Amino acid sequence: MAAPLVLASGSPRRVALLRSAGYTFDVRPSGAPEPPYRGGDVAAYAEALARGKVAAVPGDPVLGADTIVVLDGRVLGKPADAADAAGMLRRLSGRTHEVVTGVAVRSGGRVSSAHARARVTFRSLAEREIAEYVAGGEPLDKAGAYALQGGAGAFVAELDGDAETVIGLPLRLVRMLLPAQL
Repeated sequence: MAAPLVLASGSPRRVALLRSAGYTFDVRPSGAPEPPYRGGDVAAYAEALARGKVAAVPGDPVLGADTIVVLDGRVLGKPADAADAAGMLRRLSGRTHEVVTGVAVRSGGRVSSAHARARVTFRSLAEREIAEYVAGGEPLDKAGAYALQGGAGAFVAELDGDAETVIGLPLRLVRMLLPAQL
């Protein structure tokens, strides 16, 4: 028997968060294209990406999410390579940035979405720390080139908001958007 919920993501972080909240679900990565940010409201952009993931996966209900890292009004996506990751981390070093996660749910044929925001301040990072972190490979598939729940947790001097938002799936929004019977 198939699980009643479909997660339109292969992210191990999202899978772990959803499991920790007690949900039963199938994992079906959407493969939806992620159009580049063209300006405007980053929260609307994050929600649009989450909606795109939901639209690309059959089933009902379907849950999708997308996380955006923003520094000085510029979206820092997933790094292209190790040099790009190191450059992102240098820009984040000693600075405060915003993380926005958009969440979308299709249930009963209707799609609804919402977003959560958090502000993250990194302490100043030594070049050696950046090089070691990048060499470990963790930042290469992460928005902003870091994982709060991984090695970059040690970089954080202050977090204003929910850690789940930064990790990629704010469970408060999931509970709000999913049908109560799930």
